Amino acid sequence: MTNRLVILTKLKRAQRNPKRFPSLLATLGQIVVRFITSKWPLLALAAVVLLLGLLSLFVGVIDLSIDDLFKAQAGEIDLLAISRFPRTISLIIAGIGLSVSGLIMQQMTQNKFVSPTTAGSLDAAKMGILASIIFLPAASMLVQSLFAFAFTFLASIAFLKMVEKIQHRNVIFVPLIGLVFGGILSSLSTFAAVNLNIVQQMDAWMMGDFSGILAGHYELLYVCLPATILTYFYASKFTVVGMGHDFSKSLGLNYRAVMNIGLFCVSLTVSAVMIVAGAISFLGLVVPNIISMLFGDNVKRTLPFVALFGAAFLLACDILGRLVIFPYEIPIGMMVGLIGGTIFLILLLRKR
Repeated sequence: MTNRLVILTKLKRAQRNPKRFPSLLATLGQIVVRFITSKWPLLALAAVVLLLGLLSLFVGVIDLSIDDLFKAQAGEIDLLAISRFPRTISLIIAGIGLSVSGLIMQQMTQNKFVSPTTAGSLDAAKMGILASIIFLPAASMLVQSLFAFAFTFLASIAFLKMVEKIQHRNVIFVPLIGLVFGGILSSLSTFAAVNLNIVQQMDAWMMGDFSGILAGHYELLYVCLPATILTYFYASKFTVVGMGHDFSKSLGLNYRAVMNIGLFCVSLTVSAVMIVAGAISFLGLVVPNIISMLFGDNVKRTLPFVALFGAAFLLACDILGRLVIFPYEIPIGMMVGLIGGTIFLILLLRKR
């Protein structure tokens, strides 16, 4: 508003005196420079995501170059449209969704080490998929995602209830409870899968892999985008509800409604990614912590950084997995687990 008043004032003066136009241009230049310098980290991160996305289109067993695209050969265009482009878009959406989900859970629990990985959300989604296979063997991807969503939502509520019962919330103790809770869910799922002889089928869901992403089989991930947008508008409220029921009520917030919206966004994102690509560990844990160390804890300000950095991190891990043992490929779940697990261990040691 101040910049606008300055420009309008100088514009009126310039109309009365044409010699003042250079002063007006200088003011406009200063405002543009100030805007760019305040937004340059976000713009730079967006540029990194764009560059990694373009690189992802041209990395693979089948050689594909920019010249091939200009030649408009049918084989190369089909490869791009059917495989490479869907894979790249899926990586970007999954990176954004899982990173933002981790940030939501950290705000609602007021604990930097809570994420879908350390809260049992991934294991609950696995149990939901198992239930859909048992009761509806011929279920579509949409029905499986509904089962995964329901189980993830209920497990998230159960985890938060357990956290609320803890009187002294130790920064390490809370995620340990989540890991134990997830371990129990995973054990129950494995026990059921062994008895029904579908262990191999279940293990396929637990290793994130984007190599099989094709057009027509990834569109479910688009449901993550509305959830992410909704998260932005509720970002500050998620922080408030993390302070507790009484604190939220004193500020006029509906504690249960805001909490359910947050869990809805997290469950929707985790279940969609799980169905399409499988489990991707530690992404929602590592990315928000790195951004918090760099840009602070203002959630509404850092949320775009978390989203873009999550997309860039997942793209980089996927490209690295394609190149390390080329022409073979390391599943992205393994790459993110290795890199993310190492960073998680470093963060734990730093907290101690």
